[in-house]
Amino acid sequence: MFLLNLKSGSEKVKTLQKWALGLLCVSSFLAGGCESAGTKKNVISKKIESIAILPPEKPRAGAVNLLDALENPSGWVDSVYNTLTLEERIGQLIVIEAFSNKGPKYEAEVLQLIQKHRIGGLIFFQGGPVRQAKLTNTYQAASKVPLLITMDAETGIGMRLDSTVQYPFQMMLGAVEDNGLVYRMGAEIGREFKRLGMHVNFAPVADINNNPNNPIISYRSFGENRLAVTAKSLAFMRGMQENGIIATAKHFPGHGDTDIDSHHDLPVIPFNRKRLDSLEMYPFRELIRNGIGGIMVAHMHIPQLDSTQNLPSTLSKPIVTDLLKNELGFKGLTFTDAMVMKGVTKFFPPGEAEARALIAGNDILERLNSVEKAVAAVKEAIENGELPLEEIEKRCKKMLAAKQWVGLDNYKPIELENLYKDLNPPEADSTNRAIAEAALTLLKNEKRMLPVRPRRNLKIATVSFGAIRPTAFQRELKKYAKTTDFVISRKANAKETKKLQQQLRSYDVVLVALYGPSIRPSNNLGYSAHTTALIHHLSISQKSFITLFDNPYTLSQFTGIHKSNGLLLAYQPHYHAQEAAAKLLFGGLPARGKLPVTVSDHFSYGDGISKDKPILP
Repeated sequence: MFLLNLKSGSEKVKTLQKWALGLLCVSSFLAGGCESAGTKKNVISKKIESIAILPPEKPRAGAVNLLDALENPSGWVDSVYNTLTLEERIGQLIVIEAFSNKGPKYEAEVLQLIQKHRIGGLIFFQGGPVRQAKLTNTYQAASKVPLLITMDAETGIGMRLDSTVQYPFQMMLGAVEDNGLVYRMGAEIGREFKRLGMHVNFAPVADINNNPNNPIISYRSFGENRLAVTAKSLAFMRGMQENGIIATAKHFPGHGDTDIDSHHDLPVIPFNRKRLDSLEMYPFRELIRNGIGGIMVAHMHIPQLDSTQNLPSTLSKPIVTDLLKNELGFKGLTFTDAMVMKGVTKFFPPGEAEARALIAGNDILERLNSVEKAVAAVKEAIENGELPLEEIEKRCKKMLAAKQWVGLDNYKPIELENLYKDLNPPEADSTNRAIAEAALTLLKNEKRMLPVRPRRNLKIATVSFGAIRPTAFQRELKKYAKTTDFVISRKANAKETKKLQQQLRSYDVVLVALYGPSIRPSNNLGYSAHTTALIHHLSISQKSFITLFDNPYTLSQFTGIHKSNGLLLAYQPHYHAQEAAAKLLFGGLPARGKLPVTVSDHFSYGDGISKDKPILP
């Protein structure tokens, strides 16, 4: 909603369109022909006209932009603030977790925390949409000040709740050259958030994943190129914020190049300031310049920014206040990452950690071990002069101003009628299909393997690795040709793989699908040595075409896969990806995706055989 401080009217729209076109062209240019290491020549695409320009910025009636609202609190903010005690003002800076699938006892405990400490908001996790809506209505009714409702929903509400839409993880979006689709997804998520009475999404992930061994970011990132990550983060942000949802970029100052999960330990980022400025912090700087509403600070130790031993970035004043707020000029809401994570609790106990986080400059504390200890420690920090009372006032009013901007000054309960239907709109299905089709990345097509050309005597086998029954991909393939289907476990033994290898000898074409252990992409497919050996055998055969429905980094687990005649990346195993892959194999779709990361010496950033039209027989 508030990306650029431009004049209103046609001049504003024209300027924004030029900005969007330029940024998207840079992103498309990089996705189409760059090597992250600079080993390939950059080739500027001549098909700029095919790149979708993001829709012009839409004003939101009756509301100033969020950053203006935060810096210029209204009379409503002051009136509410004046009714709060010191403990309640501290409570407004706290967001606690909530689930809708843990039963009455748990729900009563959450309600008690809301009523006792007047906490500022909730972050919802697993459950169902109707259950969550009912709980939200109950919790809101019990709260002295309306609650800011948040969710960590990088792929939409379906990432957390049953019976709702789940969109792709960001790695799949990284393969898509049309950033208008990323905007469209963000807009859909924004509308679904509003329907469920939520106000803040902890997305996009603005981390640049340039470490293949990263255990926590990986497929959650748009990729390894800073400009592509920035362009897609901006599109995602705009989609949500232009629909009244506060986007929150994470994990500042950049969690992409680490091999330690901050949920379990404190990662150390050794890079110097020049490297951090030019790479890790680049997307965050651009998001700040373009009006991002929230930023989440990571739990990482960064000696070049703060040399205090074992100090997480969340507790560092030089990082949160001096760098993020003062130097980069961020005026939005600064959230901590979850305060229950080992990245902070390993060296700082509950209470002390939260007090230090506020002293460092964070506005809002998220997911605490103990609200009681946190409030007591913050009060002690105020009393001993470590945390000025004026800072509590400033941040509490900031939280209240954000609540007014999302409409909580005129709070209305969530309407339950037609909730399932409204959270599963037809637009979501078409968006998911469009993204899946645009992301398909064709890495190998030797000897014109594609399109598969069915003939009367052509025997076609399909094999799904990691499945226990024929998959959606195999069912879709039957729309185009007569096939014989096989499935085999990821953990298959020598006897099983030998039997399948013998069965496949009599077929002319073998269409192979590789799946991981979950609907979510994997960092490791977990295949047995015998299964891996069979895939190697199929890769070097002259009759197999392989499709990976998982994280592209897992290609490196198959040493001979680069020798295959045909290789396609579909990124995730959701239905739309399987449907699109089957369609492409038989010439019904063009190949348009580009590899968003380097996965091996054989497959690099920007790789992808593009065809403007379907691969015709």
